[in-house]
Amino acid sequence: MSSPAKAGPPARRTAIVVVNYGSHVLLAQNLPDDREPGVDVIVVDSFSTPAERSAVETLAAERNWQLITPDSNVGFGIGCNLGAERGLALGTEVLVFVNPDASLPPAARNRLVATVVADERVVAAPRIERPDGSVWASGTTDLYLESGTMRATRKRPTGTSGPAPRVQTWLSGACFAISAPLWREVGGFDPDYFLYWEDVDLSWRVHEAGGRLVALEDAVAVHDEGRTHSKTGSTRARSGTYYYYNIRNRMMFAHKHLRPSDVRAWRRSSLSAAKAIVLQGGRRQLLTGTTPWTAAARGVRDGLRAGR
Repeated sequence: MSSPAKAGPPARRTAIVVVNYGSHVLLAQNLPDDREPGVDVIVVDSFSTPAERSAVETLAAERNWQLITPDSNVGFGIGCNLGAERGLALGTEVLVFVNPDASLPPAARNRLVATVVADERVVAAPRIERPDGSVWASGTTDLYLESGTMRATRKRPTGTSGPAPRVQTWLSGACFAISAPLWREVGGFDPDYFLYWEDVDLSWRVHEAGGRLVALEDAVAVHDEGRTHSKTGSTRARSGTYYYYNIRNRMMFAHKHLRPSDVRAWRRSSLSAAKAIVLQGGRRQLLTGTTPWTAAARGVRDGLRAGR
């Protein structure tokens, strides 16, 4: 997509970092096809197939992208770290991370960049919509530390009796901007997660460092989530990879960051949490194979082992 002239250049030198895995068609659709002053596009292509690697190399050459080509699938967090490392070496002052299935217009991107430039302790994310205009992510999400459940911050109960629940907010890693100094300070993504929950972990460490999470309603990205991790053409069914890492990494996060009493509570709810994650893909998938439950069982097992 071409950058409209009215968007203007970003406030500081910016790197757009995208981690690709088998999605070169989405890269072609969603990433800028021209070189903007002050903007570097960095694509990290986790290896999937020789044909996909060749297609990405061709796109990168045509569109003047920086390309990093690991020999294996390194996962989301490590891929982002590799892209950020390249950007910082180029003199990047603001890092903007975008999923390959997300489209971030230049004006919205520059709004994120300007917010981070105004306060380097801020991580800024846009309002994220689905292609049909419905909301995929708006604002932060609350993580309830006693149970490991989640709910949009805007839906947080108010006026209830008794002690307030202990919550920590987090921002989706699908699209966000962070200053180079804050990225260096928190150390980027934790490579242990591979996929999923790494954004919850990063948000936690931003809070610990005294940073802030800010969601901007006037900057909008479009996220076609199912295009990268659905099991088939279904709009609901997910891959075994999705189920496994969401379930495993829930407990990994708990072991890394929570008090022992919370870890015990999360362990007790591992089976119910795994069931809820699998049912995100609907019940019909359960009639056609054992992959969801096999992935869930492995995720529960390895999550419980994560603290050893």
